[in-house]
Amino acid sequence: MTSRSDRPAWYDAILPVIDLRFGQVVRGIAGRRDEYQPVESRYADDSRPGSIAHVYALNFGFQDCYVADLNAIVEGQIDVAGLEAIAVQGLKVWLDAGIGSARKWQACQNALSNWEPYRWVVGLESLENWQALEELLIQITPERLVFSLDMQAGQPLSTQADFEGMSPEQVARRAADIGVKSMILLDLAAVGQGQGSQTESLFGALHEELPSVELLGGGGMSWPEDIETLAQCGAQRILVASALHDGRIAPLLG
Repeated sequence: MTSRSDRPAWYDAILPVIDLRFGQVVRGIAGRRDEYQPVESRYADDSRPGSIAHVYALNFGFQDCYVADLNAIVEGQIDVAGLEAIAVQGLKVWLDAGIGSARKWQACQNALSNWEPYRWVVGLESLENWQALEELLIQITPERLVFSLDMQAGQPLSTQADFEGMSPEQVARRAADIGVKSMILLDLAAVGQGQGSQTESLFGALHEELPSVELLGGGGMSWPEDIETLAQCGAQRILVASALHDGRIAPLLG
């Protein structure tokens, strides 16, 4: 057992992920959500949200986690019970619930009447337009809003006209100009593939160009070396899921 001060920096950079779908925690596969199946964790007896959150808090000693409510993102139906089951385990929740406008954020906030997410994640995939991001920054505040630059095979993931034809670098610059202070660079094609994030060059460029923006990343993290590589490119927190359940990244309790 290690003390918190003895744990390697890469371990404390981990932001564990929970993908919620139909009341279960599922394993992401390259953004192909119709193929997602309940996660099988060597540390949990089932795939219920509370069970996985308990593992993250008790076995790994994590204090926060990123939660993607796929029901909310895909169908607009927030999984209130699943989210509450995670929150009661004591984890501070970074919540992506398909927030694309101030109106949708308010509806989500109203649904979560018993608790408040630690930070709200606004994904490009869900965002309606740039004006919506400006309004969300005002209402949520830049300190609590995290913009996720969602990509698929290196291209920004959006069907909205505001983002058509933009490169990831252009999207990132515009978001920073509007006032975003925290940004996730995530290529869904890499998720669950164990081949690294595929975003190292983008991290390198934006870390140098936007030094005041907190950058986060992940997807495809298999081993501590993958996390260290992304951290060296400028990622301050790194999203990890499959490698935690498979045992490729083992608990280092504090």
